[in-house]
Amino acid sequence: MVGTAIAGQKFDTSSILNAPLLDYLIKHTASLGRPGAGPALALSLVLVAIVCAFTALCYAELASMIPIAGSAYTYTYATMGELIAWIIGWDLILEYAVSNMAVSVGFSAHLVDMFDWFGWHPALRWITPAYLPSGLSDLKGTRLYGPGLHFGFNFPAFFVVMILTVILVRGIRESAEANNTMVILKIAAIFAFIIAGAHYVHPENWHPFAPNGFSGILTGGSIIFFTYIGFDSVSTAAEEAKNPQRDLPIGIIATLVVCTVLYIGVAVTLTGIVPWQSMLDDAAPVVNSLKKLTLATGSHSLQWVRLGVLFGAMMGMISSLLVFQLGQARVWFAMSRDGLMPKLFGRVHPRFRTPATATWIAGFVVGVPAGILDIGTLADLSNIGTLFAFVLVSIGVIILRFRDPGRHRGFRAPGGLAAPILSVFFCVLLMSGLPILTWLRFFAWLFIGLTIYWLYSRHHSEFAGRQN
Repeated sequence: MVGTAIAGQKFDTSSILNAPLLDYLIKHTASLGRPGAGPALALSLVLVAIVCAFTALCYAELASMIPIAGSAYTYTYATMGELIAWIIGWDLILEYAVSNMAVSVGFSAHLVDMFDWFGWHPALRWITPAYLPSGLSDLKGTRLYGPGLHFGFNFPAFFVVMILTVILVRGIRESAEANNTMVILKIAAIFAFIIAGAHYVHPENWHPFAPNGFSGILTGGSIIFFTYIGFDSVSTAAEEAKNPQRDLPIGIIATLVVCTVLYIGVAVTLTGIVPWQSMLDDAAPVVNSLKKLTLATGSHSLQWVRLGVLFGAMMGMISSLLVFQLGQARVWFAMSRDGLMPKLFGRVHPRFRTPATATWIAGFVVGVPAGILDIGTLADLSNIGTLFAFVLVSIGVIILRFRDPGRHRGFRAPGGLAAPILSVFFCVLLMSGLPILTWLRFFAWLFIGLTIYWLYSRHHSEFAGRQN
């Protein structure tokens, strides 16, 4: 998503559906695409970090109001009731499923780059999405596919999801050591890229710094928000902290500062190595920029750096896919347990004691679209769903401050109502940087969800059983 956030997107036809919502509300004109942030992606990352900080404080307060660990669905079900919990759960399905589709497409791009490193070049139609809204070009700018549908399927994206699905069905225990190893590998890959790339930076590539002004910075933030999805897991430790009122804000802010500094380092180095316009529709801009440098300089050391960055990035994506596929199945399982989804999703494997049916369904729901759709379309849907869920969580904190002020809170967001109000404002601001077409798709998703709720879920839920 870094490439799309930096270079934006371009389409062959002009349409209001392609325009970011805020741009259209101000200019009232159709668009051939959406502007990228250019080198100013560094500012986009700071904007997103601020949004995440306010939202995580709200999330932590909501999580601390019930004494069990869980997801936003669990917390809202316990504090705000069934309908809001359904909307949050339906949004989480969108967040987890669509974000994993995008990550698997990104993983495929990196795997194909690793094949290239070893000199193997599979047929293009079996390693690229079938739908490419902006077409596809190689590193030299040669047009490989025009915009739209073509005959093919992204098999690497599909297979990585299905392999992980088999692992999850058989059962996997989260290991702190394994997770720490993954984190170290990812950080090592980031530092390797920054250190190696710094020697090839051309400062003229940073001018103009913000080629598309605030519109580009906002759109870049709306796209790059995808890289922060999952940050809210820090806030679920509210009940475990010795002094949550002090420790939680420090933990949240420190996590966001470290991540943002690393992201900015990558963005600054990347836009200094290659012109920002060259990253249009590039699902793996970091490793592709290293490939361009290797071809241009003939450096053997860069060739090995590229392999190391590829390996670290792929390990990071695998860990992300595992966590989100696991989380997705758990949300479906929890909603099935509460009667909001069919009991089918709550079936447990007789031997492995895992929610096998939900896990298999999640695997195919993610794997098949990942073989068809491009990374930009998928990430936009994930972003708007996540941001909307954060808006509901923040509004919920405001409502509960007035409706249930005496309820025990292990953590209370500092500054009165400032954190939830600012969280709502900045989340809506980022949502406004997404294309109108993404908003229409999101409303369609919500409409489908509410239809399922009114026709099925509310008649089969725990509340319905109590009323009967």
